[in-house]
Amino acid sequence: MNWDSILAYPLQDLPFVALVLIIAFTVHEFAHAYSAYKFGDNTAYDAGRVTLNPRVHIDWLGAILILIAGFGWAKPVPVNQSRFKHPRLMGVVVSAVGPLSNLVIGIIGLVLLFALDSSGVLANSSRGVSLALTTFLGYLISLNFLLFVFNLIPLPPLDGYRIIQDLVPLKVRYKMDQNVQWGVFFFLIIVFVPPLRRVTLDPVLGMISPLIDFFASIIRPMFY
Repeated sequence: MNWDSILAYPLQDLPFVALVLIIAFTVHEFAHAYSAYKFGDNTAYDAGRVTLNPRVHIDWLGAILILIAGFGWAKPVPVNQSRFKHPRLMGVVVSAVGPLSNLVIGIIGLVLLFALDSSGVLANSSRGVSLALTTFLGYLISLNFLLFVFNLIPLPPLDGYRIIQDLVPLKVRYKMDQNVQWGVFFFLIIVFVPPLRRVTLDPVLGMISPLIDFFASIIRPMFY
């Protein structure tokens, strides 16, 4: 069987992709859970989600799907916004910190890549070690920037949709809550119907490379 024709990533890179996804999903969901807990909601804490233990955050179906389709998900963190002092404002923050945590990880990846390169570590390491480090950091950067952009798309069940819900007037939010199941259905159609994906999702994901280049242009001069 030709696995490369099935998987979204080369077969030999799967260990690096899996490790990066474990890190990215775990930190993302921990950020949601921890911020909700600090704002006064114990729901995620009581469910054991305020932890960096990957086992409580990883949805294995979602993780497998990202290897096949190029996108996926972790277990959503339960949040009860009624326990927040300022429910809508704090709801926006709790929703936003997940994608922002992926952005931070991606930036850290760029810093590490430039630091290792400028210090000569990559050049002076064996070919195998150098290839492993650059492959891992490449996925650490690209996948976390992907998750940052992807999760801000304003469609359910993504964080971008929750952010919009807390920003719009209550009447609009009520209508959004009523139609959320149709939003999920529409989202899946976009993902799995290539013609629709090319004109909707792909242009958004096309922002990833320019975004990486932007942060790289800021970070690179610090090391060269």
